[in-house]
Amino acid sequence: METSEKDPASFDSLLRSIRLLVMDFDGVLTDNGVYVMEDGRESVRCDRSDGLGLERLAASGMATLILSKEKNPVVSARANKLKIPCIQGQNEKLGVLVAFAAERGIGLEAVAYVGNDVNDAECLKAVGLPIVVADAWPDVLPLGRYRTTRPGGRGAVREVCDLLLKARNGP
Repeated sequence: METSEKDPASFDSLLRSIRLLVMDFDGVLTDNGVYVMEDGRESVRCDRSDGLGLERLAASGMATLILSKEKNPVVSARANKLKIPCIQGQNEKLGVLVAFAAERGIGLEAVAYVGNDVNDAECLKAVGLPIVVADAWPDVLPLGRYRTTRPGGRGAVREVCDLLLKARNGP
């Protein structure tokens, strides 16, 4: 865990206040690679431990959302498998994030956003808990209040889920 917090009690309090976890797809739920087949179909690599973490988080009552710039059937397929709402094809993610949270009566201060690249910067700056994956693009690393030890698509989301669950349920 890498956090810029000087007051661990304050950070724990923030973790307990989170009611919505929003994640980018490529580079967060995937390792940011893409396999392109001869016919143009794409496939990606995801980490099954992320799915288990998200399942446990949902069971605790935490709302989740996948918010992606990419518009691709593989994003929908993974979201459906995880039983997580997914909004994709979004160049301006912040407006979508604000509307999604507002529809659920959740203020941005109670939102954690996990991102990895410059198209996540606006959301990272707007939420209560901005999180960047270990291998995030250098330009967004300073925006994270928490930086995972695991890279995107290699258990970073599971790490975040476990962190939130521990804060909600105690050690």
